[in-house]
Formats: sequence, C-alpha cells, structure tokens
Amino acid sequence: MKQNHTFSSKTGTVLIVSGPSGSGKSTLCKMLTERNPNLRFSVSCTTRKPRPGELNGKDYWFVSEKEFKKKLKNDEFLEYAEVHGCHYGTLRRELEDCVEKGRDALLDIDVAGARQVRRRILETPLRAAAVWIFIAPPSPELMEQRLRRRATEEEEAVVRRLDHAERETPRSLSVDYGDIHRGDLSEH
Repeated sequence: MKQNHTFSSKTGTVLIVSGPSGSGKSTLCKMLTERNPNLRFSVSCTTRKPRPGELNGKDYWFVSEKEFKKKLKNDEFLEYAEVHGCHYGTLRRELEDCVEKGRDALLDIDVAGARQVRRRILETPLRAAAVWIFIAPPSPELMEQRLRRRATEEEEAVVRRLDHAERETPRSLSVDYGDIHRGDLSEH
C-alpha cells in the first residue's frame, strides 16, 4: 500500500459507520451530515444503477465496470468489494483529503468493507483518525420491513441481505462503538 501522506496535528476524524443493509446506517449518516455541515460524507464508487432520487457525486460515484477496474488497478481504493452483484469502493484520496484539511469525514459502509478498511489503514496515518461504529437493526423484523419498503431489489437480494445480517454483529468487527442503534430513525 502506498504511504505518501502525513497528517498535521490538526487532523480530522474519520467516522466509519458499518452495519447490515436495512439497519438504518444510511439514515443515521444522512441525519449526522444534515446536522453538522462540517462533516463530509465520503462518496463511494459503485457499478450499480442509481436508485430513484440518488445523484452522481452526492450519493455515489456511479461508474462503469471498466472505470471501476481502472481505479482498482491504480490502487485508488481504500476498500472495494462485490456486494449483491455490484462493485463498491471507497476512494482513499477522499478520506485523506478531509483528514489533511482538518475536516471530519463520514464513511457509510457494509461490514465486509469495514473489515477491509481496518486491515488496509493499519499502517497508514488514517489509522489514528478512525473511529469505528457499528449500527445494529432494532429487530430482524424491522430490518426486513425496511428492505422491502425500499422496493429496489428482487426477493432473492432481500433474502440474501437478511441472511448476511444474521452473521454481522459488533463482535464480528472490532469497533469503538457497537450495537448503538435502537429504535426507528424514521420517527426522529
């Protein structure tokens, strides 16, 4: 891994929020960025198609398979994965830029991606800036309702996400704060 950055004493923090699909992590992250204009959302790359209302450069960088592979070859990702048939990746430069400028960054990521980030940043200056947070769904039933309410995926994908969620717990990933989400964020 390339190490060409050192951070000043006035560095930002990287909040790494992970949890299973439907746990409410994206809703929580949206609320945090709305309430704190100095918190910068880390925009990930994906090869999946935008969902209704999603904007390129705001929600994700929507890229082709070819573009994604080029970024991968150039070691531009802090983490990357294929999730439910689509590729996702966190651009390392986005987080480094924030931290270097003393700004706080927010990374909304699945559990497998969070594990990869942890491994890759251990030997980088980003390690000291990272705070790890796990968001658990209030209940399996509510998580299933959320996934179905999205109405963006086939039944097979919903079932696969529910199966994955059973194995994704705060104990499965070393976190600073875990299992902190209780209640339905849509009520707040």
